[in-house]
Amino acid sequence: MKTVRIWFQKTGAARFISHLDLAHCMARALHRARVPLWYTQGYNPRPHMVFALPLPLGVTGLRECVDIKIDEEAITEEELARRLSEALPATLPVLAVTEPQEKPGKITWASYTLLLEPEEGTAEELLEKFRALLAMPEIPMEKHTKSGMALLDLRPFLNETEAFGEEGALRLEAFLPAGSEKNITPFLLTEALQKHQGARFFARVSRTNLYDGERKIFA
Repeated sequence: MKTVRIWFQKTGAARFISHLDLAHCMARALHRARVPLWYTQGYNPRPHMVFALPLPLGVTGLRECVDIKIDEEAITEEELARRLSEALPATLPVLAVTEPQEKPGKITWASYTLLLEPEEGTAEELLEKFRALLAMPEIPMEKHTKSGMALLDLRPFLNETEAFGEEGALRLEAFLPAGSEKNITPFLLTEALQKHQGARFFARVSRTNLYDGERKIFA
């Protein structure tokens, strides 16, 4: 038995399914693909699956992963990737199957692309509002935590966010804390822009990659 890591994307309409529904979809696909899974023990056995970092609802994932345990004698990584690709919908394409190099708990950072299309005004005006947001000495925002709502200053977390104009829209490239210890979602950034600058826009958000504590790409 060994653990393998399935790399996949969550795109199109799939970005609107919950993490629980994604887990169910992946489990059914693995069953249809006849993957020799290891199941948990007990009264209600389930396939062993560990997703590295669940995506917020509505966010596209360009490099997501889930760990499973398989009988290593029964199937190769290449064959597993082929079978699973045939069993999953086109909006959940498989990128590769590899041996894990790091545990999911090592994830500390994530990179995001946010494409903001203004509902009123121009992209240039939206860019000015974003620059005005960054010019604020503090950006107070409420954040959901395990113990309820908490107030935080978002400003220190935006030092590595860059803005670019793109065909009538504003593109933001953000590098934010992620993982079990500290997690800043990109929606805090869009909410801050709306709350503190009165901006109105439609946002499309993609998580592009995951990183460890040394800011190396998670593998």
